[in-house]
Amino acid sequence: MRAHAVIATAPRQVEFAEVRAPEPTADDVVVRVTHSWISNGTEGSFLRGERIAGDTPRGPSDPLPFPHVPGYQKVGVAEWVGKNVTGFRVGDTVFASVSGVEDMFYPSGGHVSPAVTHRSQVWKLPPGLDPIAAGGLVLTQVGYNVGARPAVSAGDAVLVVGDGLVGHWAAQTFQHRGARVLLAGRHDERLARFEAGPGDGVVNAACEDLPRAGRAWAPEGLQVVADTVGSIPVLESLMPLLRRDGHLVSAGFYGPNGRMDIQRMRDREITLHAPAGWTRERMDTTLDLLARGVFQTLPLITHRLPAALAPAAYDLILARREPVLGVILDWGDI
Repeated sequence: MRAHAVIATAPRQVEFAEVRAPEPTADDVVVRVTHSWISNGTEGSFLRGERIAGDTPRGPSDPLPFPHVPGYQKVGVAEWVGKNVTGFRVGDTVFASVSGVEDMFYPSGGHVSPAVTHRSQVWKLPPGLDPIAAGGLVLTQVGYNVGARPAVSAGDAVLVVGDGLVGHWAAQTFQHRGARVLLAGRHDERLARFEAGPGDGVVNAACEDLPRAGRAWAPEGLQVVADTVGSIPVLESLMPLLRRDGHLVSAGFYGPNGRMDIQRMRDREITLHAPAGWTRERMDTTLDLLARGVFQTLPLITHRLPAALAPAAYDLILARREPVLGVILDWGDI
């Protein structure tokens, strides 16, 4: 069947064009997309040719992964439901992750409509939830995964490195668990979108020495350092701030430079967590927390563009000529 999609045709080159999608099977749901949410970090990395798979760096002998349909998150209306699919009806408002495409480097992608999606990658949205708020559900789940992994108690000090979407949702998860959060980034306009509670704070690491700021904020020591940007030097600089039995959470993309000295962690029995991807259970929990108001997603949206202007949306992200955080593509009547 025919569909429209965002297509990465070459490094840093994006088009909006027709593609072929597989004919739906009895196990599929066909979704007419209304909005899709760009994952700035992951999709930008693929567009630069840095990855060959989700968390796998592209090696010198690997091909460039083009053309491909980027992304993995969107919302819309179910317009066809396979006979083996239960729990969904035509007309339901749903979230869908990856959907089938043909004649591309990868057999699936995110920004495509109509979206032929296996039933395992579709979630029915609860009544009353703004569908746009759920448009980045996979990435919201990544933030939840970061914040849910390490052991924390009420009042524990947590430093989250990165003021991108994952950093914000990781910080919100730690707040929900009762921790105090220091959100570190390099963009004042992003840090200003963090809803700090009592004892929370922000620090612009482009202007302040991050280890010094972390030590001043939590002189008793940090329980958790969570890296969402992918910087081994930053993790190593913050490791001395962790108290005994503290936790490192590594959720950034390090390319081929992701090596750490584990021996340095042993003296104080520091635990390293390396969350990745998404699971049905975590997606269910994230959607429930979103519906209950624990996660705030709409305040993180900075740009909304028609899907046909996807090249301009990716240029915003890659060129960084203006402040950008959450970017939504509006599919309208496409």
